[in-house]
Amino acid sequence: MYERTVLIVEDELLIRMVLADALFDQGYDVLEAGNVIEAVAIIGQKRVDAVITDVDMPGGFSGLDLLRMMSTNHANVPVIVASGGHQLRQDDMPVGAVFVPKPYSVTGIVSMVGEMICADKRRRA
Repeated sequence: MYERTVLIVEDELLIRMVLADALFDQGYDVLEAGNVIEAVAIIGQKRVDAVITDVDMPGGFSGLDLLRMMSTNHANVPVIVASGGHQLRQDDMPVGAVFVPKPYSVTGIVSMVGEMICADKRRRA
């Protein structure tokens, strides 16, 4: 059984698959969503230790909408927000969220996830 679960919210299947494989190879349990509605359903049912989300998503909700939805019951979950079409400032996102421009390094994202989960565990201890 895995002790660290990461949710990837990405509508581009190939990006989601490559990132999921890299995280899985590092020992993470990986959950995947192709849009914000799927992500909200997963977060409502499973414990998630970190989220990686794209900004632009199909279905009428963006990755930033997901952050707002998470802010009530899942505010402590670390989030990486990625986009190829937007440049976000820290004050555009909740505390603890990090913006990464696309294209990004998959190994860099995996490393960031590990650092964010470790920092979150230290804060909770």
